[in-house]
Amino acid sequence: MTYDVSGKGEALLLIPGLGGAASFWNGIVPLLVDRYTVISFDHRGTGRSDRPLGKYSVSRIAEDAVEILRAENVDAAHIVGHSTGGLVAQFIALDAPALVRSLVISGSWEKPDARFVAMFEARLAVLRTAGPIAYQKLTHAIGFPSGFLEANTERLDRAIDNATDALSPPEVAAARIEMLLADERSGDLQRITARTLVIGATDDALIPFAHSRTLAAMIPGARLAVIDGAHFFPRVHPERYAKTLREFLEETDEQ
Repeated sequence: MTYDVSGKGEALLLIPGLGGAASFWNGIVPLLVDRYTVISFDHRGTGRSDRPLGKYSVSRIAEDAVEILRAENVDAAHIVGHSTGGLVAQFIALDAPALVRSLVISGSWEKPDARFVAMFEARLAVLRTAGPIAYQKLTHAIGFPSGFLEANTERLDRAIDNATDALSPPEVAAARIEMLLADERSGDLQRITARTLVIGATDDALIPFAHSRTLAAMIPGARLAVIDGAHFFPRVHPERYAKTLREFLEETDEQ
């Protein structure tokens, strides 16, 4: 496992989504390091971390995250997860509650519904039949607003050019999608005791906002916030996202 640590203060763990790379948070980390020790990691199977073949599970990624916190001698941390990372954060809050100072779940879901299954089975089919470049292009088209795509053509084209390496080996990339169709803990969400913020985007075409509403309703005392910008809203609006985080985390720190 490969992870990064920067800043000083209360520990803050940032968990990326299905792409799995800590670099997802590059626009957010500089806005938080003045007050928090920010830890971010590449999921197993992605980025700079090892990519073992075999079955993948959300619970194993959650265990990896817990092991990273313990390796850094963190007794409790603010846990922030986006998309798949939000599901990982749910597992951490349920299985290692003493480690969770507060919980932020953004652009995520409580369990796969019929639309979710259709979406991710289709994405899996694109990956397997059309290949990683087509898969990455589809991810951008679904995940970003048109204006962001037009304003960031060069940067996003680099991600498309790197898709073959990023999604290699293809068996691992496929196994990571398959885990999302099998793993969920919606029946346990009422057991989460951490102070929780759920953030969703009403224009999210990949994970519709209804999932955020449901999460906020199922987790006791959870607060719901809205940031537009389609599914990848932390990248589209990093300043707004960081401001929303800071306000919530600072309230937690004061309690």
